[in-house]
Order: sequence, then structure tokens, then C-alpha cells
Amino acid sequence: MNKSSFAILAMLAAGMLAVLGSPDLAAQNTTGTYPSRPVTIISPYVPGAVTDKDGRVWSQKLTQALGKPFVLDFKPGAGSTIGTHYVAKAAPDGHTLLIITSGFTVTAAMYKDLPYDPLKDLAPVSLTAERPVTVLINPRLPIRNFVEYTTYARAHPNELNFGTSGAGSILHMAGAWMHSATGTEVTFVHYKGSAPMLVDLVAGRVDAAPSNIFNAMPFISSGKLRPIAIASATRSQMLPGIRTVAEQGIPGYGYSAWGGLLSPAGVPAVIINKLSGEIAKYVKEPDVIEKLTGDGTVLIGSTPEAFRQTLVTEITRWKGLAQQFNIKAADD
Repeated sequence: MNKSSFAILAMLAAGMLAVLGSPDLAAQNTTGTYPSRPVTIISPYVPGAVTDKDGRVWSQKLTQALGKPFVLDFKPGAGSTIGTHYVAKAAPDGHTLLIITSGFTVTAAMYKDLPYDPLKDLAPVSLTAERPVTVLINPRLPIRNFVEYTTYARAHPNELNFGTSGAGSILHMAGAWMHSATGTEVTFVHYKGSAPMLVDLVAGRVDAAPSNIFNAMPFISSGKLRPIAIASATRSQMLPGIRTVAEQGIPGYGYSAWGGLLSPAGVPAVIINKLSGEIAKYVKEPDVIEKLTGDGTVLIGSTPEAFRQTLVTEITRWKGLAQQFNIKAADD
């Protein structure tokens, strides 16, 4: 064999190696056998949280569709950062996923020394669901809607006590956004969770507070609390007669408690799109709708790109509010 033949063979071999080693082909090969073993969905929250119910539904559906077990595992602690860090550093092969709530974006905005970058070390898979939030008042106040609330708060600066589920919590941020946009001032009262906040709202120790509609419905139905607005961007079928905050004076305002799935950064796009596509199917299935929407939840099943935009928008917004109002996270 002459030198030119050797050169041609060498060029062909190099070309084959380049093709076999290309990211696109590697991704296709990975996806062809994905999942090749059990997949762990990490919840960075304690068992019993809303992600528990959601995670079990997604785990069951993905197991049935993709032929390998999808197992929900809990790694709570340090404000959800332990489990989140675990997934951020996991192998980018799609066999470790993270289930999150809207608190993820607040954590990303509040803490400067996180052991991971929320947008660079994690990749969005799907915004799975949104849970509507309402603004509540104690009915002893002469207020029937959000416009009247704004007027009253403006006439009585810092006299209204506004409850939150904790300093630096998502409800604190949503309240800060609301009052900043209306030029009103209230006194924020922080609780360790929504349950004690609602108890004090019913008792009149605080005057107003936002809450997941499902948790508030028993108090609304009994007349112990009065809803004056839907904080979410769209009205809720659970309170069909209540207009949104956006409709009552703050265009563009919209906050929902949502849920979603992330993966480690670097997982091939074909795997992420496969998972996202499966979720998009499930949110339309009658059994999933029956299991997850009884509390007013709206199922989404977004694309990864749409979910990324949600994350970027919220992290940017909460960072700005935290700086504007010097909001600090509560000590654990």
C-alpha cells in the first residue's frame, strides 16, 4: 500500500472518530437507551410537602412510559439547598432529577453564597403546574376588593399588618412587589409557615396576607376570611367572582405557587425534551387531572425554554425587590 493510500485511510478513520464522538450522536446513543437504570427524582423538601404528591404522580407516569423505575427521594435541609446542590453536581445523564417549587427562585435571589448556580448548574425540564394564590383580609376591615385595600393602605400608612410565611419567603416577596407597585406601606409580620399566619389572620392579629387558595378555602367558606383579589395572573375557578390584582390596579402583576422539574446542566437536549414531552402528555390525562387539580392546581407541562424564561424572570424580580427593601432571609 502506497503513502497516498495510507493517507486516505487515516483521513477516513479520523472522520469516523469525529462522527462517533460528536455530541449529537452521543446524545442520540444515550437517548436510545434512556433510561438505562432507575432514575431518582430528588425533592429538597420534607416529605408531605406539595412536591411529595406531585412527585409521586410524575414518578408513576414516567415509570410506566419509559420502562425503568423513577423513584422519589428526599434530601431536605438548609432551605432546600442540600438536595438542590446534590442534583446540580450529579452526572449529566438524566438519571437524577430535581422537583422544585417557586421557592427555588427566591432562594436563588436571597442567598449570594449558594454552592451552585441556579441557572448555570441546573437545566429546566418542565414547569409542571401552577397553584393560584389569593389576597385575604380579616373581614372586620371595611374593604371589599383590592382597589379599596390600596386606598385604605394609602390613607393609613404602616397601620396594616401584612402576614407572610417568613422573612424572605415567596409570600414576603409577593407582598413587597404588591405594595411597591401601589406606593403603599404596611408592616410585614413574619411567621414560620403559612398555617400560623392564617390562624392569626382569622384572629385579627394581622390584617391581610396572601395564601394558596386551597388552604384558605375553609376560612373563606365560613366567612372568617375575605378574598379581595387573585394574586395569580389569571382568575381561579375556585373563586370565580374574584378579580386579579392585575385587573385591579397593577398591570403585569402575577404570582402563583408553581412546581417544576430540573436536571443537572449538561444533560443532552434530546433527553430533556423527551422528559418534557412526556410531562406535556400527562397533564392532559384524566387520571392526572383528577389527582392533582382538586385543590385548584392548573396543570401546565411547559417546554424547557418557557420554563427557563420563568426562572430568569422571577430570579431577576426577587433580586431587585430584595435589594430595594433590604430583605434578608430568616435564620433557620
